[in-house]
Amino acid sequence: MRSASSRIDPPDRARDVIVLGVTASDAHSVANQLIAHHLRSEGYTVVNLGACTPVEEFARAVREHPGTLAVVIGSLNGHAYDDLRDLPAARATGELACPVILGGNLSVGSRKDPRALERLHRLGVDHILSEMGELVPLLRDLARQAAQSRLPRAV
Repeated sequence: MRSASSRIDPPDRARDVIVLGVTASDAHSVANQLIAHHLRSEGYTVVNLGACTPVEEFARAVREHPGTLAVVIGSLNGHAYDDLRDLPAARATGELACPVILGGNLSVGSRKDPRALERLHRLGVDHILSEMGELVPLLRDLARQAAQSRLPRAV
């Protein structure tokens, strides 16, 4: 019997760098390390910036790795919106031109305000995941889209 991951196309070698980190005020690193390990086992090259990573460090890592497929950011303390307040400026200058994926506990309190996710999208977050299992299929879709955008267009 084949595992679910063996049925999915392998990462695109030309676009397989993932920049990973935890938001600036968040020191949770266990999930970050587990995600890094999982992505590496799926064939991705992971630039793991670890916990307490400000937006400018994500931007610097993307500059240093121009083939970055996506930036994956985790947050468990619920302060993602405040920690990503510099994201619009980084997106506007093109410093973070690749997709930004966010997951974890994204707002404070046990009752979640659905508007919190909308606010994060307005900051420039492209994808918000609620389950770890969503990450690799999303990365594979992003790689396919990137590969298709590089194909010559028929006239």
